[in-house]
Amino acid sequence: MMGRIVPGKRCLVTALMAWGALTCGYCAAADWKPDKRVVEVVVPNVPGGGNDRIVRLVIKIAQERRLVDAIMNVVNKPGAGTVMGLTYLNQHQGDGNYIGIISATFTGDYVTGRSTFGPGDITPIAQLFSESVAFAVKPDSGIKSAQDLLARLKADSASISTSIAGGAGNHNHIALALVARAAGGDVRKLKIVRFNGGAESITAALGGHVDMVVTPTATALPHVQGGRLRLLAITAPRRVPGAYASVPTWKDLGANVVVANWRAIVGPRGMTGPQVAFWENVLSRVVQDGEWKQMLERDSLEGDFLKSGETRAQLTAELEELKTIMGELGLVK
Repeated sequence: MMGRIVPGKRCLVTALMAWGALTCGYCAAADWKPDKRVVEVVVPNVPGGGNDRIVRLVIKIAQERRLVDAIMNVVNKPGAGTVMGLTYLNQHQGDGNYIGIISATFTGDYVTGRSTFGPGDITPIAQLFSESVAFAVKPDSGIKSAQDLLARLKADSASISTSIAGGAGNHNHIALALVARAAGGDVRKLKIVRFNGGAESITAALGGHVDMVVTPTATALPHVQGGRLRLLAITAPRRVPGAYASVPTWKDLGANVVVANWRAIVGPRGMTGPQVAFWENVLSRVVQDGEWKQMLERDSLEGDFLKSGETRAQLTAELEELKTIMGELGLVK
């Protein structure tokens, strides 16, 4: 028979349960640590990109703070989106000496069929942070405000050309589609010009080749600060302090659009609980480091760290949401 909690002892029991969960977590982390001389951290992109930069900072902090005894090396495996990198990662199934990084393109590629790797094909370890998407135009653009953009998208979704980086169905594309849908426009008529990188998409807007650019906030920031771009709105759930403090969110404007480009550390299929617990513990300490916090503040990033279970739940929920909007865009095969 299940025991009954005596009202006067509820706080004590709750405290003991919480303490037990905490200490068990640390015990699990202590049950395993890298058992090879070198840990490989797989980046499914070329050197110098966002994922590569973040992984190198994680490694720098982890090694300098002696959070990991083994040597941590970056292994860049670009190709076919994230497919080459995740294929390599899963050649080491169940091996906690191999971890990698993914971003929001992971779920979009799975829904569109560009990748066969879904949430069930990896072991989520932790989401490190998320980054909202900015809508920006040249200072002298005829699009005077976010409300003006909504009105024009409603009247004729094809009347505005937009540059984005990445493939169809990524966070930039989805952000634009959701804003157009919120405006009452036709998402299938959006006029989109795609580029390989954020710098190229912004160059197109700066040169007047497109009317607007939709790009992550950190990518737009130096051009906004230099007066070369004017922000209309961002897809954050709330106002972002710092450089974006005066920029409205789409929620502020009545369009309930929240889209994030997140970064998460994952492992191959079949990782054990103690392996996951070890890396969760390392990463939870990395994100408390002063250098990490400076990076978040500098780039106006949301420091919403999520552990393994929360990360998996978020991936699953996002997958269902993407199926709906991508269906409307005609991107689901």
